[in-house]
Amino acid sequence: MRRVAVIGAGPAGLMAAERLSAAGLGVTVFERMPSVGRKLLMAGRGGLNLTHSEPFERFVARYGQAAGRLAPYLEAFPPEALVAWAEGLGEPTFVGSSGRVFPKALKASPLLRAWLARLAAQGVRIVTGAEWQGWDADGALAFSGAPPQRPDAVVLALGGASWPRLGSTGAWARILADRGNAVAPFRPANCGFTVAWSETFAARFAGAPLKPLALGFEGRTVRGEAVVTGYGLEGGAVYALSAPLRDAIERDGRAVLELDLRPNLSEDQLAERLARPRGRASLSNFLRKTAGLSPVAVGLIREAFGPAPPPDLARAIKRLPLVLTGARGLDRAISSAGGIAWSEIDERLMLKALPGVFVAGEMLDWEAPTGGYLLQACFATGLAAAEGVLARLEA
Repeated sequence: MRRVAVIGAGPAGLMAAERLSAAGLGVTVFERMPSVGRKLLMAGRGGLNLTHSEPFERFVARYGQAAGRLAPYLEAFPPEALVAWAEGLGEPTFVGSSGRVFPKALKASPLLRAWLARLAAQGVRIVTGAEWQGWDADGALAFSGAPPQRPDAVVLALGGASWPRLGSTGAWARILADRGNAVAPFRPANCGFTVAWSETFAARFAGAPLKPLALGFEGRTVRGEAVVTGYGLEGGAVYALSAPLRDAIERDGRAVLELDLRPNLSEDQLAERLARPRGRASLSNFLRKTAGLSPVAVGLIREAFGPAPPPDLARAIKRLPLVLTGARGLDRAISSAGGIAWSEIDERLMLKALPGVFVAGEMLDWEAPTGGYLLQACFATGLAAAEGVLARLEA
């Protein structure tokens, strides 16, 4: 029996293991953590957003610069295939109001349990507490916590570098770079950003939600929600713009985000409301009653313009400038950019410098917003790497 080592027990690695074992290969999954799927379980705390229901062309475009490279793998395993796979494990799904797809259980643990049961039934062996250390002097896979291995093929699904406490440390980058593979530096993606709040504002409004809200940057507008934090700003709408915001900060030292605090009203509608006599009302009460602004929104106006109201309140509400000074680090980012350069792999996701070694998931140099895109690409590339292994071993 041909044997394959899958290193990394996240969605990409387990999907590769499922396909390979279903094809009759002997599969062993090695995982450095004491248990499998830790980031998947963390994602389940937010309901486990598996994928998205939007049209496929728009879906693929969410992957930005990597869209063209990922498109064939997403076409081979599109969102509807992922939904069918989950339902095959006994986890029915539903489409939320935003188009996001969730399991009806709204958590990851039932799906993971059913998946692991399927893998066990297919003969997959899982070894935890086994940290991959590269290759030894004799060319065997070396592990801390497991004996050396000499499989017929290898699938590396070691993740990126975000949330390292859950297992994705990015330590593999040095190992593969030493073997002649170009690795793009890791950078935070889907992350929060720092803002130089005044002490008063931070103390009063840390944790306050901003909704409804629209954010604008470099000609792109995103509607959604955000949350004020003690260090700055985070939330779904912020994550959707995190890549261009991060790049601008790296380039210019800062990024000016434009906030629309009343996206459901036009600037003219706001101006008409704000033209009403203010009388003896405080600015806060006036803005609350006439413009429907929350206390934190009023606080943001004061942060941007000082204690005196700006001359054009309607414009300030619709286009409030917020200076971001930095991106939060990889230790708290939802995902990471960077990884194995696309030039280093062939169309079957095999490393050109290491024949028989395939890569999948966040190890590849791509990024995507939250909304199901991250998991979908991990599943799809895990399956694609497995198909690559099968093609090579059958050749």
